[in-house]
Amino acid sequence: MNTEQTPDYATPFRGLKVLDLSQGVAAPHCGMLLALYGAEVVKVEPFAGDWIRPIGVHRGEHSAHSVYYSRGKRSIALDLKHADGLAIVHRLAAEADVMLESFRPGVADRLGVGYAAMRDLNPGLLYASISGFGQTGPFRERACTDTVAQAFSGLMSLNTAPDGSPVKVGAVIIDTLTGLFAYQAVATAIYARRNGGAGRHLDISLMGGAAALLAPKVLEAAIAGETPKAFNPPAGNYQTSDGWIAVTLVRDAEFPIICDAVGLPEIGADPRLKTFAERGQHLDVIRDSFLPRFREKTSAEWLEILKARNILCDPVMDLPGWLAHPHVQATDTAPVADQPGFGPSPLVRVPGAPQSPADISDAPEIGEQGAEILAGLGYGEAEIAALAEAGAVKLP
Repeated sequence: MNTEQTPDYATPFRGLKVLDLSQGVAAPHCGMLLALYGAEVVKVEPFAGDWIRPIGVHRGEHSAHSVYYSRGKRSIALDLKHADGLAIVHRLAAEADVMLESFRPGVADRLGVGYAAMRDLNPGLLYASISGFGQTGPFRERACTDTVAQAFSGLMSLNTAPDGSPVKVGAVIIDTLTGLFAYQAVATAIYARRNGGAGRHLDISLMGGAAALLAPKVLEAAIAGETPKAFNPPAGNYQTSDGWIAVTLVRDAEFPIICDAVGLPEIGADPRLKTFAERGQHLDVIRDSFLPRFREKTSAEWLEILKARNILCDPVMDLPGWLAHPHVQATDTAPVADQPGFGPSPLVRVPGAPQSPADISDAPEIGEQGAEILAGLGYGEAEIAALAEAGAVKLP
């Protein structure tokens, strides 16, 4: 964590209080972004912790996902089904400016932390619900994960293998983007309320986040009446003798150039293949001709050949290779922080943010600041001990 004085412009949300009851990726991402810009974020977790903590690569109480999306927050572990645990949440909500939750629609109401209850406690509260399919509609209570969102949205139908089979994007892409959309919705609502006013209930969903990502493709499909085809064939990934390279085209005139480069000038001169649309109709034939040619040389050789002809291309790197790349290092795109339990951890910058996740406080252990948070609400030491003894709060 950066111990130097943080300039005011880097923390415009300084003094803003955020109550984060969310788990997973989307809503916690929103909470981390608010913390990155200076908000005071209290993360309320169940005794077992946020369910994302043991998912993927993990050590101790943290996974890589929980480390990144919990930076800058303070954690308290509460039993929301315990009357005293619920009372603590209500006291936190009464003082909060923003509340985040990611329960399935209806669950927050049943627990006593829904928007109606929170609005009665705090009429000015900005309450953001981040769910799978939104707060209304026939699928409102249906479970949703990033994989489900990728399938339901049509993203997988656009991301296909050479044989046409749908392929899941390996990153948690829909959750991550939905967290960004949630942040912009909350930040905009905060700005809209700058002169006072009532609170609002913001409804953000993974379904909506996926749709926003695919908006131009949705429009293309509506116009064409079918799933849109790739608009720049034969762009794609090609296996070389020692790896893979990604090649793309942005103008029709580049097609005969790349054909000459791979030693297939006759294909580039074929009058049936002058436009992207025409090439899309014969893509299998083109790729079948290209594939054996690309395997004849190394990635470095092809990059030199293609870049000399102004064809856009790059090696398909793995993540360790990306981290070690001289450009990534020179731009400090993933500064390192010493996260307890993880050791030196590269924490990718948020584009445009004056600070990085490496500059804010470490991701907390489950309930790590519980006693501190309760003391800030006015609970005395004896009361805190009694709450722990009664099972309302779990202290580390």
